[in-house]
Amino acid sequence: MEIFGISAPALLSQLLLGLVNGSFYAILSLGLAVIFGLLNVINFAHGALFMLGALLTWMGMEYLGINYWAMLLLAPLLVGVVGVVIERLLLRWIYKLDHLYGLLLTLGLTMVIEGVFRSMYGVSGLGYDAPELLEGATNLGFMILPNYRAWVVVASIVVCLATWYVIERTKLGAYLRAGTENPRLVEAFGVNVPVMITLTYAFGAALAAFAGVLAAPVYQVTPLMGQNLIIVVFAVVVIGGMGSIMGSILTGLGLGVVEGLTKVFYPEASSTVVFVIMAIVLLIRPAGLFGKEK
Repeated sequence: MEIFGISAPALLSQLLLGLVNGSFYAILSLGLAVIFGLLNVINFAHGALFMLGALLTWMGMEYLGINYWAMLLLAPLLVGVVGVVIERLLLRWIYKLDHLYGLLLTLGLTMVIEGVFRSMYGVSGLGYDAPELLEGATNLGFMILPNYRAWVVVASIVVCLATWYVIERTKLGAYLRAGTENPRLVEAFGVNVPVMITLTYAFGAALAAFAGVLAAPVYQVTPLMGQNLIIVVFAVVVIGGMGSIMGSILTGLGLGVVEGLTKVFYPEASSTVVFVIMAIVLLIRPAGLFGKEK
């Protein structure tokens, strides 16, 4: 069976690849949206934190013999601690300044982190295999589905929806949102707002690291692996609406699929289609698809 001259298995395989990429876009853009929406900081260090999650997992498995499942929990926790240090030492001083200061600070921080690990490991990819439980593939009849890629999609969607639920539907999420708009009022209820803000940034950093652990068996582990990806993820956040949690999730998944389809029908445009969509969306709706117009 062919669809527009493309065999159905080839089309479905590209859709799956697009959905896998979209899963990474979704979870990374979610972390960016959480940090921007609640802390009002454009966090360009997100790509470096994504890389750090993958590289720490490789180091844990290579040097300490820790298995994938343990590192799936441990790496985000470690990167979350790094996030606490970054927020306490650097970001806390710029919250009331223009967004440009946060962008420049986190960009410089990214260059420092990537430079340190590039000097240690170079730029060539480091070997990283999928866990034994998720090796192989499942024959669905119309296509062969790699088990690890299916796990990436499911894990990403579960984490994204759980994050959305906590922020939008729980008392903790209400405190987080209120704390950025009226911290004195929230402190009157006995909430330590500075600690809450620190933990919010740490959580965003942990999300980036979680995506890095998931991505490591799919992409090559390298100190520069977050560079190109983070540019696309920023475009995803802009299209979805800066600070929109659900917008980031839906836009990330959707643009991953669009990118996969573009590789089938017009491969030359696959690397630019996201930015073309961003330009069109900004012309029609500057706040993004799910953003709130001011």
